[in-house]
Amino acid sequence: MTYHIPVMLNECLEGLNIHPQGTYVDVTFGGGGHSIAILEKLNKDGRLFVFDQDIQAKNNLPDDPRVTFIHSNYRHLYKFLRLHKATPVDGILADFGVSSHQIDTPDRGFSIRFDGKLDMRMDTSSPLSAWEVINTYSREQLTALFYKYGEIDNARRLTSAIKEAIEVTGQIDTTNQLSDIALPLSKGKGSKYLAQVFQALRIEVNDEIKAIEEFLTQTPSTLKKGGRLVIMSYHSLEDRPVKNFMKYGITHGIPEKDLYGRFECPWKLITKKPIEAQPKEQEQNPRSRSAKLRIAEKI
Repeated sequence: MTYHIPVMLNECLEGLNIHPQGTYVDVTFGGGGHSIAILEKLNKDGRLFVFDQDIQAKNNLPDDPRVTFIHSNYRHLYKFLRLHKATPVDGILADFGVSSHQIDTPDRGFSIRFDGKLDMRMDTSSPLSAWEVINTYSREQLTALFYKYGEIDNARRLTSAIKEAIEVTGQIDTTNQLSDIALPLSKGKGSKYLAQVFQALRIEVNDEIKAIEEFLTQTPSTLKKGGRLVIMSYHSLEDRPVKNFMKYGITHGIPEKDLYGRFECPWKLITKKPIEAQPKEQEQNPRSRSAKLRIAEKI
C-alpha cells in the first residue's frame, strides 16, 4: 500500500460485483492494492490476471498461485488472455492514474516536485523518453502535443522558449531545467501549468490515449455476458473515450443508427454519472481528488 494507495477501493470492488469462483483482470497492477483486495474475495477456484508495463511492479506480486502477472501494456489485453486460455472473464478493472511509486521516484521524471532526468517512461525499456521528445521533436510536433495533450493555450510560446533554451545550452536534460523554462509562461498558474506540461509529455511518451482506445475496443470480446468493466480516469482526455465507449460502444464520434434511430451498444451503464471519491478519502489521498469512476456491464 506504500507503493500506491488504491483509489476508491470499495467502490471498485462493488463495481466489479465479484463472484468468488470468477476470473478477473486488473490491467494496471501497480502496487497491487486493488488486486490484493480482489483476491480476498475469491475462493480457491478464482483467478486473477494482472497487467503492468513497469517491470518494477512485479516486486509487489503476492505469493498466490491464483495470480498471473503479465508484463505488458493493457493495449494487448485480449492477445495475452487468449494465450493464457482465460477468456471470457468476469470483470476488468483499470486505474489510469500514475502510481505513487512512479511519481515519488525522482529518476523516473514524472513529478514537478523533484529534480530528475527527463524520462517519464512507464515501461523503462521503451526507446522514447521525455528527453527525446523535448530535444528532438520539431516545433510543430511539440506545439501540437502541448496543445492536444496538455490543453496549453500558449503552446506555441512554450515551444519557442524550449527551442531557444536548447540553442543556448545544447540540450535540456532535467525536469527542473524544463520547469524553469515553462514557469515564466504560466500566467500565474504556477504548478498547475507545469502539471499540464508534464502531463502532455507523459501522454506522448507512453502513447496513453491510443493505448486506452485500443484497450477499450477489446473489452466486449474479453468479458462474459454480465461481466463488469470498471475504469478510473484522472483527466478529461482519459475520461472522454471511456464515457463515449460505455454510452455508445465507440471511443469517439457518433454511432451509426439504423432506420429506427437505434444503435448497437454492448453495455448497460451501471453509473450514469461518474463516481467521485468521498471528501474523507480526498483529504487523506489528494491524488483521488480528480478521479472519476465509471462502471458498465456487458449485455
